[in-house]
Amino acid sequence: MPTIGFGTWQIPINEHFQSTIQTAIQLGYRHFDTAQIYNNAALIGDVIRESGIPRSEFFLTSKIWASHRSFESAEDAYAMILEQLQVDYLDLLLIHWPAAQGEPMVWQAQNAGTWRAFEKIYKAGAVRAIGVSNFLPHHLVPLLARAKVKPMVNQLEIHPGYPQRAALRFCMDHGILVQAWSPLGRGTLLRHPTLEKIAAAHGVTPAQVALRWCLELGIAPIPKATDFHHQKEDLDIFGFQLTPEERDELTLMPQTAFSGLHPDTVTF
Repeated sequence: MPTIGFGTWQIPINEHFQSTIQTAIQLGYRHFDTAQIYNNAALIGDVIRESGIPRSEFFLTSKIWASHRSFESAEDAYAMILEQLQVDYLDLLLIHWPAAQGEPMVWQAQNAGTWRAFEKIYKAGAVRAIGVSNFLPHHLVPLLARAKVKPMVNQLEIHPGYPQRAALRFCMDHGILVQAWSPLGRGTLLRHPTLEKIAAAHGVTPAQVALRWCLELGIAPIPKATDFHHQKEDLDIFGFQLTPEERDELTLMPQTAFSGLHPDTVTF
């Protein structure tokens, strides 16, 4: 899996969408992250097919939405995703959000049922890897207890100001790779004095500091950018290193730029 992915959540679906993806491919992005709910898979598939680059050079991730979060419907959802992307397989398939509402026995069974479908798809060789998204330790523990194949990836909102240390530690202890969605937080994060200070010390941007922090914690970031300059900047994070003190300062920042989307309180 490429170290840095390209997120497509909330990129406006307009006449510029495909050129945004084309630019990313030209710059060297090969990991593209989408989801059922984004409604952009067909457009991404068109660009990839027209790029002339072999499918095998891309790493494609998608996520099953809550409407298909069951053993009975997850396979159908996966088939639809493949059709929209115009590919024969995905590199990574995720459960987008855990079921977490109501009685624990009910939502735990729902997550386990969806995961059984994922295991079936994986064992059939139809997907290269399977995982989850937005699962916290108390969602993962009952899932791991029932799983025959453990999740390989957990995609979480992680950035300076929202490090999710308990979830990160749990995943690392259980051999689950963590990806960061929204690794740049919101605009307020990139204007935070701590990031600005560290960026100035290294001659880089606050965005590059946030992405470098992810890498140094063993997290694979999935930034989103719609223009050439920022797409290029997000890839250019291998020419500097944070000091241990800088890394700790970023980790210990007060809560900043949290999306407000908590898996135990969202209504989907």
